[in-house]
Amino acid sequence: MMKLTVKDIAKAANVSPATVSNALNNRKGVSEEIKQNVLKAARELGYTRETASDKSTIRLVIFKRHGYVVNDTPFFSSLIEGIEKECRQQGYQLLISHISIMEKDFREIIAGLNNDSASGMLILATEMLSEDLELFGNYRNPIVLLDSCLRDSNINSVLINNEDASFRATSYLIENGHTEIGYIGSSAFIKNFFYRRQGFLDALHEARIAVKKEYLISVEPTMEGAYRDMSAFLENNKNLPTAFFADNDTIAFGVMRALKEKGVNIPKDVSIIGFDDMPFCEITSPRLTTIKVFKQEMGSTAVKRLMSLMTEGGGPSQKIQINTELIVRDSVRDQK
Repeated sequence: MMKLTVKDIAKAANVSPATVSNALNNRKGVSEEIKQNVLKAARELGYTRETASDKSTIRLVIFKRHGYVVNDTPFFSSLIEGIEKECRQQGYQLLISHISIMEKDFREIIAGLNNDSASGMLILATEMLSEDLELFGNYRNPIVLLDSCLRDSNINSVLINNEDASFRATSYLIENGHTEIGYIGSSAFIKNFFYRRQGFLDALHEARIAVKKEYLISVEPTMEGAYRDMSAFLENNKNLPTAFFADNDTIAFGVMRALKEKGVNIPKDVSIIGFDDMPFCEITSPRLTTIKVFKQEMGSTAVKRLMSLMTEGGGPSQKIQINTELIVRDSVRDQK
């Protein structure tokens, strides 16, 4: 006997797959009459809770390539909280799996997930490359990538509008009279950082400001690593720009510590802008100007897109970029 699907019940009840999903999971928005009609059609087709228990499950895969970026930070905690809240509201159970390619058995773990009974899969793809996605090629149900997109694939994605965000941050520095602007980037590659660098360069190019290679600094994307690498840079480089854009807040925090230890006043001597708007931005000295990422909304959007794929097929593949907001605090000096 073939596996019973939501579409089978929808056809029998003459309603949409989304209505079937809502009725079976006792969600709001379905009249009692339609709900009973759906349940009647489901029973006649042999549906039981046991035969469809996996239909109310979403799996989140937290994928790590190197672990420098994807770790226990407020950014990812908030992102996952948004996923959990949306799953609860929609009546889905969330299962979380951690995959690290640094572990010997990661291929076996992924092979097991390819046979997973969950209705769909969210992959936290922050550190993911195209070759990593190929490992999930045998997964039969819908997949949505979160916090990255892979240009050579047709997978649905929900991510930050990185390029426009870094363009806005850099433009803010320029608007405040800065023409000597540096970039503090991550030594560990992720696509988010690639596009943030592109937005930074585009802003300088549009303002006809030359890019100075000596102001393009690479640091480890951890607070301690950024502090260490920036301290080493400052030992050998006395000339600094008047402002820096940092790939994220974690890097900015480490860099600020190194600058202050060398007697550099922020923002009097050097201004700095971060990215993410982590809670620590409010308690740094000075308070950090940064780009606010709507993390919970991003997680919620990813769940909604996955649900659309699970219940309705979803239509054409979508790349959904979530816009950001510049949060002005105290770490940028007006040079005009």
